[in-house]
Amino acid sequence: MKNYSANPNHVESVSVDPAEMAHFEKMAEDWWDPTGKFKPLHIMNGCRTRFIKEDICAHFSRDPDALEPLKGLRILDIGCGGGLLCEPMARLGATVTGIDALEKNVKTAKTHAEQSGLEIDYRYGSIEKMTKTEAQAFDVVLNMEVIEHVNDPAGFMKTCAQMVRPGGLLFCSTINRTAKAFTLAIFGAEYVMRWLPKGTHQYAKFLKPAELVRMLKDAGLEPETPQGMVLNPLTSVWKISDDTGVNYVVKAAKAP
Repeated sequence: MKNYSANPNHVESVSVDPAEMAHFEKMAEDWWDPTGKFKPLHIMNGCRTRFIKEDICAHFSRDPDALEPLKGLRILDIGCGGGLLCEPMARLGATVTGIDALEKNVKTAKTHAEQSGLEIDYRYGSIEKMTKTEAQAFDVVLNMEVIEHVNDPAGFMKTCAQMVRPGGLLFCSTINRTAKAFTLAIFGAEYVMRWLPKGTHQYAKFLKPAELVRMLKDAGLEPETPQGMVLNPLTSVWKISDDTGVNYVVKAAKAP
């Protein structure tokens, strides 16, 4: 899920958190198990994929009902993990690049894409290195459930924004820093339901929507109003909502 290497020789940013990297490395082989440690992302994936597709189509004047509505668009998924979001984007016709700093994640993603007959450009490394050769190369940059795991979110967001071409989009989703989020995302998900291993999230790293909006603006982007993502615990179905009390997503554009 993360974007920076735990290898001391690979560190390029103060956002690097070796403890976070080590935590997720232990789960790397479980990405495609819908009942495993990434079950919450599997459940969330349909909701966030629809949201991203519809907003991309609206922005680039595409038909969301077309067979491949994202055909011809270059999408970068930063902190791609095992490829849970890369694969549906590829099926929608986009040319997809996924980058992650955990080599195990990238190997898992590559293997699953090959088994699924999908061509996805997966890379092991840091986003900092990509900015040196491919800055402003992507129509859409995805930064989903990642920023709450880095040490310097503002600096990290500026780096991610460098990858967006003029007129392009960046999507960022994360968890709000509220008592409700602590109760549901940490105590509930990690200790009661045991959907996630204990220690997956740290409350102090959660960002309030206003804080993330400010970071996006400081990164040279034009963010829209944050939208909440809410889970119905009875049906295990996520939906987009005005309630940003726990999970939320922000779309931001770069001026042409």
